[in-house]
Amino acid sequence: MAQDSNLKKNRILLILIVVLFGLALWQIVPFNEKLLGSDGLTLGLDLRGGSQLLYRADLSKKDPDVSDEVALSAVIEKIQRRVNEYGATEPVIQRMGVDRILVQLPGEKDINRAIELIGETGQLYFVEQELDENNEPVLDEEGYWVFSDEPAKAEGKDGTVKALTGEYLKRAYQDIDPYQGPVVVIEWNSEGAYLFEKITGANLNRPLAIVIDKDIISMPVVRSVITSGTPGRIEGNFTIEEAKSLTIKLNSGALDLPLDLIDQRDVDASLGADSVSKSILAAKIGLILLLLFMIFYYRLPGLIACLSLVIYGTLLVAIFKIFSVNLTLTLPGIAAAILSLGMAVDANVLIFERMKEELRAGRDLKMAVEAGFNRAWTAIRDSNITTFIACIVLFWLGGTFGAFMVRGFALTLFIGVALSMFTAIVITRTFLRFIVRSQIITDLKAYGVEK
Repeated sequence: MAQDSNLKKNRILLILIVVLFGLALWQIVPFNEKLLGSDGLTLGLDLRGGSQLLYRADLSKKDPDVSDEVALSAVIEKIQRRVNEYGATEPVIQRMGVDRILVQLPGEKDINRAIELIGETGQLYFVEQELDENNEPVLDEEGYWVFSDEPAKAEGKDGTVKALTGEYLKRAYQDIDPYQGPVVVIEWNSEGAYLFEKITGANLNRPLAIVIDKDIISMPVVRSVITSGTPGRIEGNFTIEEAKSLTIKLNSGALDLPLDLIDQRDVDASLGADSVSKSILAAKIGLILLLLFMIFYYRLPGLIACLSLVIYGTLLVAIFKIFSVNLTLTLPGIAAAILSLGMAVDANVLIFERMKEELRAGRDLKMAVEAGFNRAWTAIRDSNITTFIACIVLFWLGGTFGAFMVRGFALTLFIGVALSMFTAIVITRTFLRFIVRSQIITDLKAYGVEK
């Protein structure tokens, strides 16, 4: 009865493994070039190509009451928001060292506009037109209007005079006017709307320049007083891209620290394609040699191990596909995946050698299989735990010093080794138990042992 019960449990476990394998296949089939593209796995900068920017933050300009950590975190958050709104896919933005920020933009070609969006402070304010003693517009030598150097000010709700700047901006969004084309609509908070009403009232029928970072981007004439609660509009013969760019800068607000671009690198996408193709070729050659060795040396257990490795590879690719948002595949990551494949084989080798020793000692087949797994477990456990510790240390150091390739290697190796333990201890064991307890093959030669 106990034997029947164990056989039934093993069959249930076998069915669960087949279902898991089927679900993994469903995630990755059809296996084509898109699996390693924007529609499949998330590729790192070294594989996909793109641009890398390194900034130095001027910590001397921060608020003395704010720590360096908090100031840099705020800047990184705003850069992340700008890059996301810009449309870059899978950006990597992280602190490096004391005052540096690394920005990686995989697949990004128009890097110049991204640099402008990241580096500009986006401070918004209005300036009034200068008038002479006759209340006439002052013109420069070329006949253009002259505007004040100071932001337009008005009395706020509390009675104090305030400048209308971007700090009162609630949000900005892009819109299309049927006559003006693309425009940027700005909405103020309560105090900003109050100041805006006062300023537009004081400049009725006169131009009111809109300034971002000391550059006049538009000089609309105030045709009516913009009352509180009514959104304002920035019109300037924008293109759709210009309106989008302005909206991003306004919504992102001013960066808390000035940034200096100290390094810019472009990675050719052809380098990534070449690396992927060579890595896949190396993996194919290694895998074929590995399968041949396992089958010829260990025979039936080796064949079962090969089947387990196929399931292992399918599960690993499926994990990367499912969690592609959080897992970025890099060239070191591919190396880690291949390395973890070798470690999965190593676990099977330990198990099979133990099993052969038990068979040579005269144990029956069922007892030898169980003893092989039980006695090899401690060696497998200890070796993999040391690998896990090394992966954790590498992952931490990679994040601390900005070595993202090291971090990708550590994360991929950790996942691969954990999955290899599952395939060696659970999948291979289940297959062997099913064959042995079902007495499908009982000849010891099939297990690599002469009688």
